[in-house]
Amino acid sequence: MAAHRSGPLKQQNKAHKGGRHRGRGSAQRDGKGRLALKTLSKKVRKDLSRVDQRHRASQLRKQKKEAVLAEKRQLGSKDGPPHQVLVVPLHNRISLPEAFRLLQDRDTGTVHLNEWGSTHSFMLLCPHLKHRWFFTAARPGDLHTVLDMAKVADTILFLLDPLEGWDSTGDYCLSCLFAQGLPTYTLAVQGVSRLPPKKQIDARKKLSKAVEKRFPDDKLLLLDTQQEAAMLLRQLANQKQRHLAFRDRRAYLFAHTADFLPSEENNLVGTLKISGYVRGQGLNVNSLLHIIGHGDFQMKQIDAPVDPFPLNPRVIKSQKDPGMAMEICATDAVADMEEDLKVLMKADPDRQESLQTEVIPDPMEGEQTWPTEEELSEAHDLLKESSKVVKKVPKGTSSYQAEWILDEDGESGGEGDEYDDVEHEDFMEEESQDEGSEKEEEEECETMTIGESVRDDLYDEKVDEEAEEKMLEKYKQERLEEMFPDEVDTPRDVAARIRFQKYRGLKSFRTSPWDPKENLPQDYARIFQFQNFINTRRRIFKEIEEKEVEGAEVGWYVTLHVSEVPVSVVEHFKRGAPLIAFCLLPHEQKMSVLNMVVSRHPGNTEPVKAKEELIFHCGFRRFRASPLLSQHTAADKHKFQRFLIADMALVVTVYAPITFPPASVLLFKQNSNGMHSLIATGHLLSVDPDRMVIKRVVLSGHPFKIFTKMAVVRYMFFNREDVLWFKPVELRTKWGRRGHIKEPLGTHGHMKCSFDGKLKSQDTVLMNLYKRVFPKWTYDPYVPEPVPWVKDEISSTVPEVDME
Repeated sequence: MAAHRSGPLKQQNKAHKGGRHRGRGSAQRDGKGRLALKTLSKKVRKDLSRVDQRHRASQLRKQKKEAVLAEKRQLGSKDGPPHQVLVVPLHNRISLPEAFRLLQDRDTGTVHLNEWGSTHSFMLLCPHLKHRWFFTAARPGDLHTVLDMAKVADTILFLLDPLEGWDSTGDYCLSCLFAQGLPTYTLAVQGVSRLPPKKQIDARKKLSKAVEKRFPDDKLLLLDTQQEAAMLLRQLANQKQRHLAFRDRRAYLFAHTADFLPSEENNLVGTLKISGYVRGQGLNVNSLLHIIGHGDFQMKQIDAPVDPFPLNPRVIKSQKDPGMAMEICATDAVADMEEDLKVLMKADPDRQESLQTEVIPDPMEGEQTWPTEEELSEAHDLLKESSKVVKKVPKGTSSYQAEWILDEDGESGGEGDEYDDVEHEDFMEEESQDEGSEKEEEEECETMTIGESVRDDLYDEKVDEEAEEKMLEKYKQERLEEMFPDEVDTPRDVAARIRFQKYRGLKSFRTSPWDPKENLPQDYARIFQFQNFINTRRRIFKEIEEKEVEGAEVGWYVTLHVSEVPVSVVEHFKRGAPLIAFCLLPHEQKMSVLNMVVSRHPGNTEPVKAKEELIFHCGFRRFRASPLLSQHTAADKHKFQRFLIADMALVVTVYAPITFPPASVLLFKQNSNGMHSLIATGHLLSVDPDRMVIKRVVLSGHPFKIFTKMAVVRYMFFNREDVLWFKPVELRTKWGRRGHIKEPLGTHGHMKCSFDGKLKSQDTVLMNLYKRVFPKWTYDPYVPEPVPWVKDEISSTVPEVDME
């Protein structure tokens, strides 16, 4: 019997290495310190034991706890800024002077009254609690004052009515405050003791249930006696602080005093001296200062006077002789304040931020050099190739004779003509080339598709009737847009190829390419754009956390010298309005394109069209602009929306100064009576001029004759040339069919179309055309003061802003 022999595919195993195996120590000795590439490129991970891991976790917990306690102890202490409390009465039956009388208890501490105009405030110093408070008040009807003071308040004290909690004005105020972002807040009820004893418990239970809608799991405190006021102060002092992101990374200041020094050249402009406590971050004199409601300004210098409200006024220690502290404080306090007024920092012109907001465009920047001979010859050859047209000519015709033969579209009836493929393939490029020469026609087209704009100058004796007619027209347009989105009628007096010459067809709205730098408007030459906005924002925030700011530190009482300020700022302050200043981060004075995600507020149901003037509260800024509306998607192209839709998040696009997110956004609309209605709330999304907003126009036609997969469509166009012009664009139907135009039939716009299936007689043939739109430069930093919500006007204004 023959023995088996293995074939050539037999598995060959490695030979076993005999002898002593190398250990890890011998391998390291032989390597002489050399490391593998993977080890060098990878961060060495230190594996801690279980005991060390627990120890590290406990250390981290301890550090975080100490940081929270240090922050709580600094607020209102002798080294930190006073604890600023904003008192907001949410019902018209609440007595604000009575609440202030209870809080101004002389037994609790020292009270320093400060009153200017209609805004009442006082400083309360409590040495035994080691805390100092600064109480201010704002009526909910004064919308700008409430929102501005809530931006800088450490705590908001809401005063509730024992029976109703809050009225319609207070509910509207709460909606605005919640949208802007609430700091730490406390709820106090005033007037429970005035109720009968049997009804007090029931009133508190009913009020707790009513308050759960807005403030779940929050405790109600009483404010009727001095003991209850003392308990309220302890609650304010020991409460955990909530942070607002947009103000934690910026230095800000609430002005306690203001002085104006007019300049020698012009009495309307001068230097404004603002005194107050630095909050948030350290304040540098070289950065810009934004005064809410008035604009951006530069600072000259920062002074450091003596704190006018020290927590321990009798403890002013002298380094030479501590025993003379009482005598120095009692006799030479005024002299010390004058001597201790020192200049902290003066502005450096080389390091100071510029007030330039726009780029000065260079008209020659887009010009090119004169082309060379080779480029001219290549362009000439390319033009010859692209200008070739296929024609039917008699046999024996020369090329010179063929140039004189004209095409007659009417003779062939559309069935035997041959068209140039290059002409139809380059339909989009020809459309974009004609875009620059048709600016005036484009404006006319916009007014035809969007509808009438609200004109403020057409007011006469029948102004109410005209407003009703316009509002009715808006409601009709909004309902038509819901039923037939983006559909427009093809005009009969203007050729469709002229009316829609700036539009193009897309194979797929999601995947078809669109260059974001193509055909930009002239306003884009005036704005700033980041190469990478996310990296710039991350770098600036990292510098804030790690780098120490030169200048005034948090908690110092300083005086800012702000240059080139109009006199209207100090006049506004003397009338009782708060003066609040925010320090700008780098680049935040420059103009760019801001994108904000907003949602419709449920209390407002009036139709709001795109490009309608609205009032924006974005972070610490306030301005007016006419925004674009678009869908909030993750694609590179975003469809334009003609109306602000309810129950749907949309993106608002405007020209505005750069603001680094996070920042809250509130959109208001000014009514005819001067009041501001809240229409939408949201947040800042990005600063990106390359975000493309694409407007869609849908042309509709109806099947006239239907064959197996062919159909004759009419009423989409009304002449033969338009059918030939839009022949490359794909068709679709409302029932999901897709097709193309085969050829025109006759001269009245009928066309033969082929589809991927049989059409139904009740189906509608559609053609989608697209165009990129840009916002209008309507930025206005001046916002008029709204008419306050008073008791007589609440009944007439509540139906417009239905809070329920």
